[in-house]
Amino acid sequence: MRQLSPASIAPPFARYAHGVELPPGWRVARTSGQLGLGADGTVPESPYAQAQICFANIAAILSEAGMGAQDVMHLAAYVTDRAHMEGYMRARDAFLAQATRLPTSTLLIVSGFTRPEFKVEIEVIAAAP
Repeated sequence: MRQLSPASIAPPFARYAHGVELPPGWRVARTSGQLGLGADGTVPESPYAQAQICFANIAAILSEAGMGAQDVMHLAAYVTDRAHMEGYMRARDAFLAQATRLPTSTLLIVSGFTRPEFKVEIEVIAAAP
C-alpha cells in the first residue's frame, strides 16, 4: 500500500493520508459500522470509551482476516456532536499508533444513530497481500 500525498495540495491536518494505492492482487476486508456497545450490552457514556470499543471490535474483525491496524486503508467515523471529535480522535490515534503508513479518513457529524446513547460509529476498509 502506498500513501499518496501530492505536493500541490495542503498536507493533512490530522493523522491520515490524502490517498492510498493498493498493489494488484491484495485482499480487501471491510467492516460494518461498529458502535460503542460492549460485549455485555453496556454502552459507556464517554465518546472516547465508545470509540475504544469500536476500535477493539474492528481489531477483532480484522484479526479474523489475518489483518490489523497497519492494514487499514480507509477509516470512516461518525460522531453526533463536534464535542465528541476529541475522544474519537484520541482513540483513533491510539489504534493507529503502531501503523507505519496512515489510512485515508472521513469524519462526519451526524444527527444520531439507532439508539440515542450511541455517540460514535466507525468502519474501516483494510487490505493486505
